[in-house]
Parts: sequence; C-alpha cells; structure tokens
Amino acid sequence: MFPFEVSFPTHIYFGVGELRRLGQAAKSLGKKALLVTGGNAAKRTGLLDRVQALLQEAEVESILFDKIEPNPRTATVDAGAALARQHACGFVLAVGGGSVMDASKAIAAAAQSGRPIYDYMRGNPSGTGKVLVPVQEALPLMTVPTVAATGSEANNISVLTHWDTHEKSSINGPALYPKIAILDPSITYTVPARVTAEACADIFSHLFESYLISAEDTHVQDGVSETLIRLVVDHSLTAIEQPDHEEARSTLLWASTLGISPFATAGRGAGMPLHGVEHPLSGIYDMAHGRGLAILSLPYFKQVILEDRPERLARMGRHCFGVTEDDDWTAAEATIEAVKNWYERMGITERLSDFGVTRDSLTGMAQEAVTIGGRGVGHLPSSRKLNAEDIVKIYEACL
Repeated sequence: MFPFEVSFPTHIYFGVGELRRLGQAAKSLGKKALLVTGGNAAKRTGLLDRVQALLQEAEVESILFDKIEPNPRTATVDAGAALARQHACGFVLAVGGGSVMDASKAIAAAAQSGRPIYDYMRGNPSGTGKVLVPVQEALPLMTVPTVAATGSEANNISVLTHWDTHEKSSINGPALYPKIAILDPSITYTVPARVTAEACADIFSHLFESYLISAEDTHVQDGVSETLIRLVVDHSLTAIEQPDHEEARSTLLWASTLGISPFATAGRGAGMPLHGVEHPLSGIYDMAHGRGLAILSLPYFKQVILEDRPERLARMGRHCFGVTEDDDWTAAEATIEAVKNWYERMGITERLSDFGVTRDSLTGMAQEAVTIGGRGVGHLPSSRKLNAEDIVKIYEACL
C-alpha cells in the first residue's frame, strides 16, 4: 500500500425523507442559489417543485438553470457561470445525476473566477489547465443526486466535454468538494430501468478499475471494494424490477458514494484506465457513459487483466460473483463470463456499432484517449502501459 492523504469534507444527510432538510441546509450556504438541473426529469417527477418550495420556505432565493445535457458541455457550463455572476448567486445547488453535479462543480469554479471552463481542462491546447488544476477557489456547492451512479455528490471531480473538439476530460481540486450532500434514496425511485442498469455499470467500473491493478497489501481497500461490488450486483436487478424498493435503492445510492471515495481507492497507486478508454466514445458519440464502460469492460478484462493480473480477476470472481474454480486462470475466465451474464440480465447487450461507431474512427479515438487520458505521458497507465494500438484492439473487440 502506498502512503496517502484523505480529506472527505462533505457533510452528508442520508436516508429516505432527508430531502426535507434541503431548505435549512441551503440557508447555511447563502441567501441566493443557482439551482442547476437537467431539462426534464426533475420537472417531470415533481422534484423541482419540491426543491423550490423547500428553498422558498427557508427564505432562500433561487435562480433556475435547467440546461444541463448528458455528458455536460463547456459552453453550457460557461452559460451557467455567467448567470450565477449576473444574479450574484452565493452558492450552487445541483439537483440531478452525475452530469448535473459535474456541471455544477464546473459552474461554481467558473462563476468564481470569471474564466471559461475550458481553461481548466487539462486537454486544452494552451496548457492553462495544468496551471488552474487543482481548482482552489469556487462558489460553495450543495448536491442532491437523483441517480445512484457517479459518486459525484461527494467527490472533487468534474468530467466535461468540449464539444468544439469533442475532448472529454476531468478537472478536480479541493474547492470542488460539495459542502453538503442530501442523499434521499426515494428520489431515485423514478429512475428508468435502462438508466439504472447504466448507473450500476458505472459504480462497478469505479470499483473494479483500481481494484484490479492495485498495489500489493491493500487489504482494507480490497475488502471495501469487494463488498460494494457484491452489493451492487445483488441489488441491481431488484432496483430494475422493483423501482421503489427502498433497500435496493438505498444500497445502490450509498455504494455509488463510497465507490469512488478515498475509502475504496486511496493507497492503491492506481487510477481508472477504462474511463480513459471510454471518454472518447461519450465525448464524440454522446452515448451513456455507464453503457460505454460496460461494453468496453469485457474486452479489457480479456486482453489486459487476464494476461497481466489473472489472480486479481479470479479473486473478484470468487468474492463477488460466486466463482468456485480453484485455478486462477480458469476462475478469471469464469469471472468474465459471470460479468457478461450480469450485464445481459440488466439489458446491456449492445455493440459499439449500435451507436454509430465505425472502424475508421477507432485509431483517432485511441489517440484521443492516450492524449487526454494519458495526461501527456503517451499511454494510459493500467496493469501495463496501454498505448493507442492496445486501445484500438479493445475497441475492435466490441465493435
């Protein structure tokens, strides 16, 4: 295990009915909020009306910005930041899924600095992102997740797409940690089956990526990751089949928060290479991030982890998917099949070509993955250095 530092400053309210705390919690951050949502779900379910009523009851003014799209774009973030400055908003309130929360973090940073958010993105051509990240200053942020998926409600990471160039990259920094997060599982009861499946695949990827390539002797982190993976697998189908199942939705929501927290990832000396492989797909083709991760994960397991760390893949299978084979290689292969079967039961069966991805585009996407995800080192760090040729082979296997 490597040395590490942990800061987890977000104050979390968790439980069915905890949305009731929103007004007074918001009041502790300021008198006027930029209320950030997507275009439809919060309105359709009545959640937006509930939030606005709670704010009004607490005498907190709100300015609505409901323009956030899936795979949030820098232009949208800049528009939100301009609105926050125009109305002198004292904090940002994010009500939505991972895209809304990621965009809200970026809005909070850009509203404070007055700079275009693309200046912060590490992939920008001028290189200013290297100077501005980690983000040290931003408006206070409060999050209310409506989907159990990204864990963005309590971490300091924001993933954005610069649509002009289709660069998808992350920004981070201590100022991007939400001050307060309200995790009310009942809010997630209305999440459709397809989105729930994608969300579970996203949580799973957050957990397995660093786990499979971890440093040695990360016993505590391994135990946390294995337990969370098992719980996500066990409760995913229940949530899909019974959307208002309190235990399943509560378990998934807390697993999403912990899955990308320092409690599961710190000390491993490992990142999330599959996210780097996936980002060009959702950045260019605008496909759902979790679905892209699920499609890519099986060839990643077969071509990379099975060759480099079969014992880790076997361990994940034994501890999380009921694999019983004694031989590590055989158990690793059985693990891949078990994951495939789980995806199929959740309804994730697509190929990349189903989303318009063509063979001619693979080399360009792989180079983009190395350039952006590799942060200038010329490869994606995994169990070995993944170069563009390795990534093309992963794309080809699921085309």
